[in-house]
Amino acid sequence: MGEDLKLYSLEGKVAVVTGAAGLLGEQHCRALAEAGATVIATDLDRGRCELFVEGLSRNSLHAVVPLQMDITDPVSVRNAVHRVKESYGHIDVLVNNAAINDAIEHSTTADQAGFESFPLERWHASLEVNITGTFLCCQAFGREMAQSGKGSIINIASTYGTVAPDQSLYTNPDGTQDFYKGPAYPTTKGAVLSFTRYLAAYWGNKGVRVNALSPGGVMNGQNPHFIAEYSRRTPLGRMARPHDYRGAIVFLASDASAYMTGANLVVDGGWTIW
Repeated sequence: MGEDLKLYSLEGKVAVVTGAAGLLGEQHCRALAEAGATVIATDLDRGRCELFVEGLSRNSLHAVVPLQMDITDPVSVRNAVHRVKESYGHIDVLVNNAAINDAIEHSTTADQAGFESFPLERWHASLEVNITGTFLCCQAFGREMAQSGKGSIINIASTYGTVAPDQSLYTNPDGTQDFYKGPAYPTTKGAVLSFTRYLAAYWGNKGVRVNALSPGGVMNGQNPHFIAEYSRRTPLGRMARPHDYRGAIVFLASDASAYMTGANLVVDGGWTIW
């Protein structure tokens, strides 16, 4: 490996990923492990997380360890920090990936579709997971990084944290609409970007870098009409594949981005340029 490529190596690093059993969480874990890190794959769903890690192990990625954690519970987060420190002695990378997202592929009814009837409990749940969960993990894991004088925190945001959802994207072929992107996800992802900048400034003198990654729309079983409409609005002419973000995660986690903090790395096929 050339000297420049060694900048991307995560050999000897310990990386924690939240929401690891999700669509992109799995890809983040794979990317970090392939770059050499020991990956702590955390998720609220213990069974799903263990099943995912078992599948990785069958493919010879043995450096991925499952750990149940509720990111909205301070005790659960502190216990996770303790277990990682006890087992590995240090924490080098944190990927705050866990989030609630009202996605079109999960939409089944037209009830409560628009903003006017958006349920308060869904708003509260999104804030609790997407913002408070990110806050708690940064506070607990980031404290360890700051004390050791180094570390990289990657907060997963979204293009919808930068631009508003295009609601026309969710219309049906006949022009009717029974799904609207709700207000909670864009609001919380915008907050994640502000929080990222806050922490970058706060911990810059401690050697802790804090950046955001804003993915675009990802293929995940959406209906063909939606995929075609999204692709038509994207300069690269397609939705992202789940593995399209692996390189960005390794870049932000590694020394290849050593002089980068407080930034928002947008990887969206060009979606936000128009």
